[in-house]
Amino acid sequence: MPLKGCRMCSAMERLIGKKEFSTELNDLRKEVIITFYKSRGPGGQRKNKRETAVRIHHPPSGITVIATEHRSQAKNKALAFERLQNKLRHLNKKKKPRKPTRKPRAVIEKELKEKKERSQKKKLRRKIDISELDIIN
Repeated sequence: MPLKGCRMCSAMERLIGKKEFSTELNDLRKEVIITFYKSRGPGGQRKNKRETAVRIHHPPSGITVIATEHRSQAKNKALAFERLQNKLRHLNKKKKPRKPTRKPRAVIEKELKEKKERSQKKKLRRKIDISELDIIN
């Protein structure tokens, strides 16, 4: 599940900087804080009385992910770790530097033409000064 244009991730990038985060499962298990809670939705008594929902917080990056889809805590935990890995991979991805592009010659010429037309219109709006007129008697 790739994260495209995720506003939260871009905000996190600015806050965290360019620090690289490990996406290895063994390293993540040491770094995260896992909490379990009762999830909501369909699943009956088993889901309602057991803490099957999983919330994983990764303090170094500040990312928190949750998983409540399954009735099994183990499945939710695996799913949450997978989501965390995807988010960290997205944060670790280096952005390509932007290449500035030049305006094509035709566009520059068009802009200059429009600018000239605009200036002509503005000249016509001026008040006429009688002393400037060449009146032939």
